[in-house]
Amino acid sequence: MASRPISFVTGNAKKLEEVRAILGAAFPREIVAVKLDLPELQGEVDDICRKKCLEAARNVKGPVLVEDTCLCFNALKGLPGPYIKWFLEKLGPEGLHKLLDGWEDKSAQAVCTFAYAPDEQGEVLLFQGRTEGDIVFPRGSRDFGWDPIFQPKGYDKTYAELPKERKNEISHRFRALDKLREYFGGEGGK
Repeated sequence: MASRPISFVTGNAKKLEEVRAILGAAFPREIVAVKLDLPELQGEVDDICRKKCLEAARNVKGPVLVEDTCLCFNALKGLPGPYIKWFLEKLGPEGLHKLLDGWEDKSAQAVCTFAYAPDEQGEVLLFQGRTEGDIVFPRGSRDFGWDPIFQPKGYDKTYAELPKERKNEISHRFRALDKLREYFGGEGGK
């Protein structure tokens, strides 16, 4: 019997494209996009992901994957963190960069957390990846969130300036999905 596809809750076509590219054709399960209007939760990222995942599983009534991405400025003690979507929407890339004008420390962490539940009663599993970097004046394409302001440590280009293939080999999303892929490659995900 074939396994049911995993419903990835996203309305962002670029994110779905990136997830599929990172997981690759050898990933043992089909990933399908499902657009759900889930409540925007507040709190710590792990709690947000667990709650969103359970709510999504109740709606989908099957295996589900949700993702939460944070951009944590070290000078601001982790803010904007899980609220980056709203900060970006209101301030834009330039405004996010300007948030650190009064600080010497421009370092940040890009954090991606995927939450997976096999069904609406299942345990929620978390897969988290982090990439260290710096917040810089926006450079590169502006078609994918805050990529123009995040320059990963060890690189002289922002995520937006890097070729997609290279970004997908080093990003916070790659690191989280690599853990997910490892889980599905072992006994747990079959």
